[in-house]
Amino acid sequence: MLNLFERKITRAASCFRFLAANLAIMVGCLPAASARSPQDSAPEPAIVRLDPRFDELVASEAVLEKIADGIAWAEGPVWDRPGEFLLFSDVPNNSIFKWEPGKGLSLFLKPTGYTGTEPFQGREPGSNGLAFDKQGRLVFCQHGDRRISRLEKNGTKTVLVEKYQGKRINSPNDLVFKSNGDLYFTDPPFGLPKSFDDPKRELDFCGVYRFSKSGKLTLLTSKCRPPMELHARFHRGH
Repeated sequence: MLNLFERKITRAASCFRFLAANLAIMVGCLPAASARSPQDSAPEPAIVRLDPRFDELVASEAVLEKIADGIAWAEGPVWDRPGEFLLFSDVPNNSIFKWEPGKGLSLFLKPTGYTGTEPFQGREPGSNGLAFDKQGRLVFCQHGDRRISRLEKNGTKTVLVEKYQGKRINSPNDLVFKSNGDLYFTDPPFGLPKSFDDPKRELDFCGVYRFSKSGKLTLLTSKCRPPMELHARFHRGH
């Protein structure tokens, strides 16, 4: 039987669908770039609230500020509290970028998701979800390499999860730590070049998993199609 935390994990997709819908509408309300002349300045970002439930996710006084551009596809943002900087994945460019207040954007790590020598044939080779463990080490989902790894303090990488019951996982997408050190992650096939139909796919389902601090991997559900983002409101991580 799933505990309270795990039930929240498996229900999280509905919350993110609601958030994504609001954000999609918000973006749609902004002036289209093609309608502006080169002399026009870019529109100021704004939050258009169409449902009061949105205030439960984003504070009513929150404002939008663009801190970086030129990113092909940003994913998995995570804030390093001790270092006071932001990390996020650029999935198509197989990179993790770092943003620091007053310093701006810099490349933090490359390659991040695919480390093979042959050219990657799909659209999503890079890392996706990022998280810090209690020791402040970066743990990240590797789309192209189809695993979850940890970046050690000396710069080396340690593979945490690569197989379930002897079969390679699909391409882990997002992850979150529970306060006790257990790691939860989703595993859709979007990092595979042909996604659901890729011939190298070894599992016939998309799962949500728990990787315990003792190293045990448990499948929590295989009923989601496809599971992606995770969130824990009471998470006390790094």
